[in-house]
Amino acid sequence: MVARNPPHDVSSGPFPGPHLPLHPASVVRGFDELPEPLARPVIAIGNFDGVHRGHQAVIASARALARRLSRPTAVLTFEPHPRAFFAPGKPMARITPPDLKAAIAQAFGIDTVIVFDFDAGFAARTAAQFVDDILIGRYGAAGVVVGHDFHFGKRREGSPAFLKSYTEGLDLPVEIVRPVADADTPVSSSAIRAALAAGDIAQANHLLGYRWIAQSEIVHGDARGRLLGYPTANMRLPADTGLRHGIYAVRARVDGIVRDGVASFGRRPTFDDGAPLLEVHLFDFSGDLYGKRPEVEFLAWIRPELKFDSVEALVARMDDDSREARAAAAARQAGVVSLLG
Repeated sequence: MVARNPPHDVSSGPFPGPHLPLHPASVVRGFDELPEPLARPVIAIGNFDGVHRGHQAVIASARALARRLSRPTAVLTFEPHPRAFFAPGKPMARITPPDLKAAIAQAFGIDTVIVFDFDAGFAARTAAQFVDDILIGRYGAAGVVVGHDFHFGKRREGSPAFLKSYTEGLDLPVEIVRPVADADTPVSSSAIRAALAAGDIAQANHLLGYRWIAQSEIVHGDARGRLLGYPTANMRLPADTGLRHGIYAVRARVDGIVRDGVASFGRRPTFDDGAPLLEVHLFDFSGDLYGKRPEVEFLAWIRPELKFDSVEALVARMDDDSREARAAAAARQAGVVSLLG
């Protein structure tokens, strides 16, 4: 049985580094026809929230199978996350929003991303219908790769073992990827969500294999940072972002140029204690960023969000924060790549 295989050790790869290109993704909506160059792909299936080291192992296996078969590759995923569909009253923090998830999957070598709307009709499909109608009927899959714990179909009746058994005798090779472990602990989206909620960026990045990224359009703020000597680019992150409020060392890519910086994510308790906002100060930069959508990668946690008794005390602490952020930018976390170039 697959579960008896030893876990894949994160130290053994194959993981790329130290930089990968992150570009807008090629996305196909579920049931749409694939362009001819992408026809009959090897398909990696899963939720892929975070595209972490375990997901990267699935992607690497799909790429290896595709090379053997001389076929393109695709990730097949679902939006919204099935957990959000089945338990709408229990919000789940997302590691990566859909467009960013697709871009990261392609940065790791996938040719296209197929996104199915996970609704009541899709949830009612049996496991056999999923294989017959979607994998074979719609996309003519040349091969399928899934993780050891992937389940699909009505009432999660489909499992890796079912997929292997159901396709036996068909010209459809199926590969099941064993778990990726870190110090004997499986790498999982849940563990990464917990690390981000604790502000443990080093652990989140280690499990991801790359620096965690946030992306959003820059909006107008109250210009308070400029008056304090720290002008910021203000970004409203999705409501389901599970990052702990605090101060972080960051890097941001704007118009293809990457700059180091320091960022605050939170409610600004010294001033308005308002809606959560990511405020990014880029070192040695001046210019108009309104309307742009930079990618911001997180390097290190600096401190929690605090309320200061005076503006002078806040500015003094911001000076310290900037020094710490510059030091963090000069360091490099082993085994973690940058997707910003």
